[in-house]
Amino acid sequence: MPASAAATWPPLRRFIIRERRLGRFMARRRSTAALYEFLRFGIKQGWACLFGGIAVALMIATCRFYPAGAPLARYDFLFLCMIAVQIVLLATRLETLDEAKVIVIYHVVGTVMEIFKTSVGSWIYPEPSVFRIAGVPLFTGFLYSCIGSYLCRAWRLFDFRFERHPPRWALAVLSIAIYVNFFTHHYVPDLRIILFAAAALLFSRTTVYFKVWNDDRSMPLLLGLALVTAFIWFAENIGTFTRTWLYPSQQHGWAMVSPAKFGSWFLLLIISYTLVSLINKPRGRGASRSMPSVASELKAA
Repeated sequence: MPASAAATWPPLRRFIIRERRLGRFMARRRSTAALYEFLRFGIKQGWACLFGGIAVALMIATCRFYPAGAPLARYDFLFLCMIAVQIVLLATRLETLDEAKVIVIYHVVGTVMEIFKTSVGSWIYPEPSVFRIAGVPLFTGFLYSCIGSYLCRAWRLFDFRFERHPPRWALAVLSIAIYVNFFTHHYVPDLRIILFAAAALLFSRTTVYFKVWNDDRSMPLLLGLALVTAFIWFAENIGTFTRTWLYPSQQHGWAMVSPAKFGSWFLLLIISYTLVSLINKPRGRGASRSMPSVASELKAA
């Protein structure tokens, strides 16, 4: 049996033996095996989204239930909650120090861009707060961190391996160009069409292989990035619906976030993907899984 991805998180190792027994039972029939793999996929995706899911849940909960006259502003409450979540993930070893470094870097990258974008009126944060820089509440950096956290966790959970992965130096150059364009397009012609073309060229031949259960599955990496972008765009609609931030067109009543933002998030996702690939060196399809052995799993369970 292949090593379980759960073994990379010590708090989950106790469930490995039980999961294997259930898997052997479900594998007796093709229909139940397919259902079980589908359920495993959903559970793994939900586990990968842990940090982001908590952030979205907090935005919804504070929008509906946070007292308007509370001495601590809603944005500050969100900021302190996200710090607490980050500490718990590290303390319980559900997140590694290397992953935390990527998340912090992307946090800083996102906050710098937020400061600029709010200064030029691209969007606003309508509520007061103490923990802020210029017009940007500090919790917003964690919203970018959610993307980095998801990619790090999914990379391990699904044991990503690749065919024809782009050179990481090329991804770094593209990411720098994307980031610079987010600032410069307010003053010079927008180059995102060229950036989309460059991304398509780099990723067009790349296939990602992932393991949900026993068998390898695969998809074009571009498709995978597009699907993740769709979920980010959906989460952004939740963010604006809860009035956590607002675009100019939403200040007098909520409206769906423009589909044009899909392209912006796709480009930002490439920056996050590049940062994650710097700590998780992309492995070829035939590379062995770098996880604890089954024997060590059983000993730890």
